[in-house]
Amino acid sequence: MSAASYRYEDRFGAIIDHPSTEVLEIRWYDATSEMTADDFNRWLATFAGEVEASGRTHALVDAVQFNMPMDQMSLGWRDEHIIPRYASAGMQRFAFLMPAGMPAIGAEPAAEGPARFPTGYFGTRADALAWLAG
Repeated sequence: MSAASYRYEDRFGAIIDHPSTEVLEIRWYDATSEMTADDFNRWLATFAGEVEASGRTHALVDAVQFNMPMDQMSLGWRDEHIIPRYASAGMQRFAFLMPAGMPAIGAEPAAEGPARFPTGYFGTRADALAWLAG
């Protein structure tokens, strides 16, 4: 079994490759409370580059400590510039590990926006990884 390795890390989070499960992960840190829209976009572009370079088709975003205000995010920019990169890299499943109480937890995974792959929202890491492995 191959050990996980950090492909990128800064004060906002880390990109972790899990070869044994074929999952590429973003683990956000609580410093995301200071993240700007430009920081967020740069991060997403960095992650998309790692998806492309790694060949991983399953992604996990650990957002338990993600604290960036929602009004700072440019999700339209993500749809336009990042989702097509995931698609061309062959993304098959995208999972979010969310803090307790998030309404999307437990909803049936489905494609969102322009994505052709399903996205699921989970309350436990074990549930997210089981779905990604499925």
